[in-house]
Amino acid sequence: MSIAYTWGTTADERALAYPCDRYIAAPRDELYRGVTVDAPPAIVFRWLCQLRAAPYSYDWIDNFGRRSPQRLTPGLEALAPGQRVMKIFELLEFEQDRSITIRIIERGRAYRLFGSLAVTYMAVEQPAGGTRLLAKLSTHGSRGLIARAMRVILPWGDLVMMRRQLLNLKRLAEGTASGVT
Repeated sequence: MSIAYTWGTTADERALAYPCDRYIAAPRDELYRGVTVDAPPAIVFRWLCQLRAAPYSYDWIDNFGRRSPQRLTPGLEALAPGQRVMKIFELLEFEQDRSITIRIIERGRAYRLFGSLAVTYMAVEQPAGGTRLLAKLSTHGSRGLIARAMRVILPWGDLVMMRRQLLNLKRLAEGTASGVT
């Protein structure tokens, strides 16, 4: 598998059960991402809740130039299925201090472009301390010429965007853990 499909993850991490697996029957593509965060899972999870407000990747591209909040926003940790996440996703489920699972909203422009898509973000506590922040994107895709193009573009485009997102969340969570943010 290429780095576009597995960036920052191990074979054992890719073999884990992810909640998004329940939402995409017979996925066509599965993309995995991971970073190590020097912060406890509860802090990492709290930053994952911030995805309700902003994407935390390249704000000039996917947040219309508005900067993603650099401090925790009170109230965003009050999760409930059906809430919007990063504008184009809805929250399907969550496990407190562990994971959030989202899917692309089926009525939107993004759905027409990407097809059926679900993502799980997981904060996995490490025995030696810290957290592995893992993400799995599972897609069934759509049909036609655009779908074929997206099958080539999505892994690389997602790698660029989600890598930035996870590194930003890592920086912010580590800042919170050390008392900086």
